[in-house]
Amino acid sequence: MLNIHPVPAFRDNYIWVVHNQNHAAVVDPGMASPVIEFLEHHRLQLSAILITHHHSDHTGGIAELRRRHDVPVYGPAAEAITTVTHPLHEHDHVSLPALPLNLSVIDIAGHTRGHIAYYGSPPFGMVFCGDTLFACGCGRVFEGTPQQMYQSLQKLSRLPDDTLIFCAHEYTLGNVAFAREIDPGNATLIEFELEARQLRQQNTPTVPTTLGLERAINPFLRCEQPQIITSAQRFSGKSSTDPVAIFAILREWKNNF
Repeated sequence: MLNIHPVPAFRDNYIWVVHNQNHAAVVDPGMASPVIEFLEHHRLQLSAILITHHHSDHTGGIAELRRRHDVPVYGPAAEAITTVTHPLHEHDHVSLPALPLNLSVIDIAGHTRGHIAYYGSPPFGMVFCGDTLFACGCGRVFEGTPQQMYQSLQKLSRLPDDTLIFCAHEYTLGNVAFAREIDPGNATLIEFELEARQLRQQNTPTVPTTLGLERAINPFLRCEQPQIITSAQRFSGKSSTDPVAIFAILREWKNNF
């Protein structure tokens, strides 16, 4: 029986701890102290660290954790993360027999040049996608191009509907506000906003969501749909219907929203 627990860090990060009764793996530990506290409280032995990209709020706790636990650190081969011991490429697999859990690697460049995701296929249908896909949103395009980010989101969107989306930040309410600006008549989005607000009022995470839900409410996964195209055209004054161009308009719009 696997459990996946969000450990809050910084202002809005989630460090995901995947564990059974005895062992744990952590995803994107930007700081060590809350992870150490969680492991000690639940009497868990750390077995592995998984990294999606190089930003310090995802890697800053690795060194301290490894001083306490001599464990492998998996991360993107295309990024210079000195604490990574097992560099990964797309289609590589990570086997964590102590949990047990098997994950496949997906390249999702755009937010950073070498960003990766970890996908667990059914019966553990889940993806740890770092800062690429968020609940009702997506990450900023820092090092890649809009085309790369669009293609990465398309890769993720082809996963099964019931895939759980474990992203690394609590950005949901801000993302929903932007999505409502673009798609105000979306009944599923309106319902999700009510649920998300209730969760946050209780200080409960709004994630994970499911990919099926994201395909219904997330504008960045729907750049070919008429309502999204119309809103992007109205905002930009451009007549393009190309999905990559629509994505670029939406991302720039969100940057300043």
